[in-house]
Amino acid sequence: MPSVSGLLKERELAARRRVEELREEADRVQAELVVAEQDWSEWVIARSRVGEVLALGGAGDAAPDSTGGLRETGPQPEPAKPKSVVPVWRAGLAWSVLSVDYQRILRVLSDPQGLGQGPLTCQEMAVAFGIDPVPAKVETLRSKAKRLVARGWLAEPVPGRFTPLQSESGSGGGS
Repeated sequence: MPSVSGLLKERELAARRRVEELREEADRVQAELVVAEQDWSEWVIARSRVGEVLALGGAGDAAPDSTGGLRETGPQPEPAKPKSVVPVWRAGLAWSVLSVDYQRILRVLSDPQGLGQGPLTCQEMAVAFGIDPVPAKVETLRSKAKRLVARGWLAEPVPGRFTPLQSESGSGGGS
């Protein structure tokens, strides 16, 4: 008859193997997601550029109307930034390329008079934003913070705790 501790050890090993398999799968999916989002971002940019070219189309501020004639278009508003497209951080890239939600996360984590000296959890960020720290809101923040980590805007020195990268701290979003 097998011992209880032997059975527990078997179950523990099986559970650990499953966790490791799932982590590998999550890493693979995350890498694919980064590539897919970059591809998507490039298509958004391409469509925007083509739209600009077609709108101007050699006729100054005129664009073809439905009858084939030209109509005045006037100043064109800038296309909205897709909220989930986060570019990979590089030197000189300003926070302004990010949507407002991502900028708020960076601002809270970069604030030296913030909630504490060390990295913040998503629950602490939710409190700093004045949001109820309910699971749905916290998970939304976690998803955004993880995306910022994957793109090089933030670091996650301890699982679940986020901090700005040293090279990013102090940029304030201006440059």
